Amino acid sequence: MAKGHRSQIKRERNANKDTRPSAKISYARVSVQKACFVLDAIRGKDVKSALGILMYNPRYASTVIEKLLKSAIANAENNNGMNVDDLYIAECYANKGPTMKRIRPRAQGRAYRIEKRMSHITIVLDQR
Repeated sequence: MAKGHRSQIKRERNANKDTRPSAKISYARVSVQKACFVLDAIRGKDVKSALGILMYNPRYASTVIEKLLKSAIANAENNNGMNVDDLYIAECYANKGPTMKRIRPRAQGRAYRIEKRMSHITIVLDQR
């Protein structure tokens, strides 16, 4: 049990929050495995080169992640007042979301299950 007044506990909890600019998309209709291929290509890169990589990557996940990266850049500029030229991708990861289960009719009255996977993708930026 924590000691102190409730407002003091909240103040201490909020003091430990991460202030780096970030963006998150929930329920993206792309599997975690496919998103991680793209995220691995841009992890640790500066923002300009990461946008170039995403723009010319043929995978579907790269279009979703490109919009997410642009959102994180806008958050860094407007909310934190950071310079775009100094930003790099500190963290980027994809977590598993819910799976939509669908049925595909097959021969002789059988039914195969189709799993349409979703993911929650997060990008965290930082200054160099």
